[in-house]
Formats: sequence, structure tokens, C-alpha cells
Amino acid sequence: MPRKSESYETMMEKLEEIVRGMDTGDLPLEESMKKYEEGIKLTNKLYKILNEAEGKIKLFTESGEKEFKVEN
Repeated sequence: MPRKSESYETMMEKLEEIVRGMDTGDLPLEESMKKYEEGIKLTNKLYKILNEAEGKIKLFTESGEKEFKVEN
């Protein structure tokens, strides 16, 4: 299970590793179930991070900081 200090990118890499391992079809049922459970936990943590980021973005756009222009 991931530590709280792990970054989004690190957790995403672990999830991708789990998916690759399960895609081979070589894992026994018991191991597949453990990997599936681990993947679900990681997915939930990743969704939480994304939802928090989305909330912050909404706060920024609601406060009038919508446009970003590069001046030459």
C-alpha cells in the first residue's frame, strides 16, 4: 500500500505496473485478487488527488484569474 508521502506520479507508475502484471495472465488467482485490491486502493487515492486539484482550479477561475495571455 502506498505511503502518504508518495506523489501522484509515483502512485500512477505503481498502478500501471499492477495493470501490466495482471495483463499477462500469469498470476495465480490469489495474487491477482491482491493486485486488484491494491489497484483499487491506488485508484481511489489518485481520484482524491485529482478531485482536490480540480477544486483548487475552480477556486482560481471563480476569483477572476481565468485568462493567461503571453505578451510579446
